[in-house]
Amino acid sequence: MEKLIITAAICGAEVTKAQNPAVPYTVEEMVREAKSAFDAGAAVIHVHVRWDDGTPTQDRERFRVVLDAIKAACPGVILIPSTGGAVGMTAEERLQPTELFPEMATLDCGTCNFGDEVFENTMPIMRAFGKRMLENHIKPEYECFEKGHLDTVLTMAKKGEVPGAPMQFNFVLGVPGCTPATVEDLVWLVKSIPAGSTWTATGIGRHSFTLAAAAIAMGGNVRVGFEDNLNLARGVPAQSNGELVAKVARLAKELGREIATPDEARAILSLGR
Repeated sequence: MEKLIITAAICGAEVTKAQNPAVPYTVEEMVREAKSAFDAGAAVIHVHVRWDDGTPTQDRERFRVVLDAIKAACPGVILIPSTGGAVGMTAEERLQPTELFPEMATLDCGTCNFGDEVFENTMPIMRAFGKRMLENHIKPEYECFEKGHLDTVLTMAKKGEVPGAPMQFNFVLGVPGCTPATVEDLVWLVKSIPAGSTWTATGIGRHSFTLAAAAIAMGGNVRVGFEDNLNLARGVPAQSNGELVAKVARLAKELGREIATPDEARAILSLGR
């Protein structure tokens, strides 16, 4: 099997310090959490940004400051800024980090229930995001929360509306109202992607490490972090993103998978080609 790429989603847009005091808001806290994950083995940092009071934002300049600071602290790390933002943001707001020409960015693949809210990603929104990434030579990580999301983005790729092969998918399973975090659902999704694609599994909440173990055994990649799960074990809050990454690294060692460095991850993800 190829080496395992670990992604750390260090803060998201929804979790708060009230839920776990280690959730980062400030630039300094973001750097602290990114470095803890990087030092534990994460080759990729998935980045949302907040204002210092914790309010989620897609402000381009806030992204610039945070991304530059993380790059300085974590040499060579792959950064994937979010274009999902927070529920209720406009498409124009969400697209701001693409103006910084990152090598990768997320592209959400359809509208879905998101707990008690609706995360809107209409076809026009997705076409606009795909067009921007094509124009700015950004490789998308395709975020699929539902089975239908995968079919949708594959059809768009065939039409040239979003970047095509080789494609990178992130299967985010276990969001309330979306596809559950079962091994059966993960296997179905992985069997449906084009040959030559790469994929990552993200289990939400208590499903984080069980889905990680399945992905490691199946030859895929893993995302963990405070955006998705705040606990190291049931009733045990994680003290840092690094603790969550380190647990995945331990699982990988037990299952015989080596951890990819950022340079190795770039080769696996076909970046820079």
